[in-house]
Amino acid sequence: ADIVALPSYREGLSRALLEAAAMERTLVATDVPGCREIVIPGQTGLLCKVRDAQSLAATLERALSLSHAERQSLGASARRHVEQHFGESVVIERYIRLIDT
Repeated sequence: ADIVALPSYREGLSRALLEAAAMERTLVATDVPGCREIVIPGQTGLLCKVRDAQSLAATLERALSLSHAERQSLGASARRHVEQHFGESVVIERYIRLIDT
């Protein structure tokens, strides 16, 4: 898959989006908590309106209209974002800090 879409009404931190970002795929998701922490519009993927099929369709069309290089760039940025903010060592460090306070 070149594009991974997650049209959700609400998410925790989406493992599906984290894994798609790790694989440097273009991300399309709804603008809800959990998704918007991973998908930064135009930087790591594209967001659509929640509960709006037309917005989802338009966003998917936009993603499909991107050049291969543009999709690769979004995917690479998504991977860097996930590594920097949600990598295992980062999460463990934050967790330990929370326990220690």
